[in-house]
Amino acid sequence: MVSSNVSVVASDWQKTHQFVLNGNYAEAAKLYEQAIEDEPGVKSHYWQLGLMLLLQGQEVEAQTTWLLGVAEGEPEEIDGWTEDLIQILQTEAERQRELGDYSVAWAIRQHIREINPTDINNLLHLVGLSTMLETYTGEELADIGIIDLLKSQETNEVDFELLMQVLKNVLDRAPLYPSSFDFTEASTAHIKDTLVFLIILIPFIYKIAYSAKQANLAARFTEVCLRVEPQHPELLVALSVFYQDIREYTKGIETAKLCYSVMEGLANKIYANILIVRSLMGAGGYWDQSLLGLEREKSLLGSLFEDQPTSLNSSETMRLFTAGFFFPYFQDRPEENLQIRRKIAQVAQLNIENFAKENVDRYRHWRSPILNSNLPAKRLKIGYISHCLLSHSVGWLARWVFQYRDRDRFEVNAYFLASEMSRDPVEDWYISKVDKAYKLGLDGLDAAEKIYEDEIDILVDLDSITLTNTCETLAVKPAPIQVTWLGWDASEIPTIDYFIADPYVLPDDAQNYYSEKIWRLPQTYIAVDGFEVGVPTLRRDHLDIGSDAVIYLSAQRGYKYHPDTARLQMQIIKAVPNSYFLIKGLADQESVKKFFVEVAESEGVGADRLRFLALTGSEAEHRANLGIADVVLDTYPYNGATTTMETLWMGVPIVTRVGEQFAARNSYTMMMNAGISEGIAWTDEEYVEWGIRLGKDPVLRQQISWKLRQSRQTAPLWNAKQFTREMEKAYEQMWQIYLDKH
Repeated sequence: MVSSNVSVVASDWQKTHQFVLNGNYAEAAKLYEQAIEDEPGVKSHYWQLGLMLLLQGQEVEAQTTWLLGVAEGEPEEIDGWTEDLIQILQTEAERQRELGDYSVAWAIRQHIREINPTDINNLLHLVGLSTMLETYTGEELADIGIIDLLKSQETNEVDFELLMQVLKNVLDRAPLYPSSFDFTEASTAHIKDTLVFLIILIPFIYKIAYSAKQANLAARFTEVCLRVEPQHPELLVALSVFYQDIREYTKGIETAKLCYSVMEGLANKIYANILIVRSLMGAGGYWDQSLLGLEREKSLLGSLFEDQPTSLNSSETMRLFTAGFFFPYFQDRPEENLQIRRKIAQVAQLNIENFAKENVDRYRHWRSPILNSNLPAKRLKIGYISHCLLSHSVGWLARWVFQYRDRDRFEVNAYFLASEMSRDPVEDWYISKVDKAYKLGLDGLDAAEKIYEDEIDILVDLDSITLTNTCETLAVKPAPIQVTWLGWDASEIPTIDYFIADPYVLPDDAQNYYSEKIWRLPQTYIAVDGFEVGVPTLRRDHLDIGSDAVIYLSAQRGYKYHPDTARLQMQIIKAVPNSYFLIKGLADQESVKKFFVEVAESEGVGADRLRFLALTGSEAEHRANLGIADVVLDTYPYNGATTTMETLWMGVPIVTRVGEQFAARNSYTMMMNAGISEGIAWTDEEYVEWGIRLGKDPVLRQQISWKLRQSRQTAPLWNAKQFTREMEKAYEQMWQIYLDKH
């Protein structure tokens, strides 16, 4: 509202006010010119006239008018007049902002800045307006000195509500710009309400960690937040995970333990304990501590199953799904592992049906356009949901189903979770191959709504419990048929109808302990046409290994290193003269080295026969470097999957120990579908025997390598087109079963 501190007669004032409200600034200016002529000593006439000129875009004239107003004044008078002028400009800037004319409001505040360049609140308004105008670049915070001023200003001088709104806008507009972090850090000195600050920062932190794939930056923001609210449980949860993801393993372990100590509530304790196990397993080598964590998890879960809570919030519920994740890494007991997973899923489902009741009830009435039509009449709508359809193992393996899909029979949509800020070439490739793609955040119910609105017939889950947000989507069942494939073992979520397998990856009696219907494809549950292979960067002479030596290799992440299997591997090294064991994987190099050296020494193998390799720069380089190995030694009870396929593609013999659970039979099905049985062991003794035999028999190794090269042209594992036809046939059969029931 324009100031009413003028001495014009009431009728003229009313006209002026109306002109301003109508945007007729020229007529208002005429009245103020007349007011100055009548009352030249009233300074507010000059301020208002200059404002009217400014609103007409006459900036030079406006400044000249204001200068005339302060001419011949004493310094103390000028200071007071300046404050009056600023007040008038601030009032009009706010009026223009409320009208939605952000550019005019910004221009006015620029003039306030020229008058008073250190007015922190005006500068905050300027930045806020630039974000609303979508002209903000990230440079402004430094250019106009806001960060330095925040570091020097008294807290009571800063408008906290304004500061928080601008902070939110800046983080939304330029989340990854360096000044955004500096601005956040400088703002912490002015926090009057910690909750308001954290409501802005916590979702932002998760967004940049997962959607922008910037865990390092997310960790820095979280550290800043913890200065404001030390030992905040959610911040400790986030920081522990981020430290683990950026390979700050020791910090990850320490933070997870602190998180557990301050966490309250059984469901939260369960998740905090899993963070401890995750941090220890991710580092690799902390087996005894990890085992204690698993036993504690069993005890906590026992209390959960006894209590059967039904009023957990969304976060508590979703995180429960992770509680069963690590059991297959410790033990090959599928019945026990699946029973734990199933009980967890049942508790989670009860709570989801409470807090998402509206979604669950509405989605019971699916709107598929072909429910009442003959199958050939319309294309089946297949939806794929995942956070891994990018440069990730799942992304590399699943692409052939998209490449070879029958467009005449199937319409395909993709729902990319944790993707709204990501830029990934593999993800871009997927987007180019589907009918409709959604780059989504981390809201599982938002994804479910889009799936339901798209009238998806069959929803294919590629995440299982590796992303709990996906579990939330599946639990409300936005599609009439829901299928888990490829990403992990079955989740046991009650709303999942099928789990895709093959004749080998699950035992014949597996249906006895799976709640999902196992749908076995005829030959293999996965196939590819091959892999991109780069230029090798690993040489024997670089590793101080002779050309006549036998090289064994294990290339797995820390989760998969089990002491029992490591002992078997050392027995193989010990029995094969002039052999070396190369160990590579995503883990803490020092703890993994300590772990393997201790196991080696306990089996009578010198540490000089071990080599620890750093991670390579790309997947293509990693595959090329597999060629240095004479034999790859697989892990157990959790086999390799993508690594096994890459090893077979490179023609390298592999020894695997087959177990009972899905994770212990991946290499088995892949080897069978690549046309080789040499190296498949059913007992620990056979694992050692195969390892020794392959190490001592170069002719056998050559024969296997030759068979693998030949199999590229004939084996089911390398026939992605045929595999895609089998997947599509399965989809049609699933749909027909559904139609017959409904």
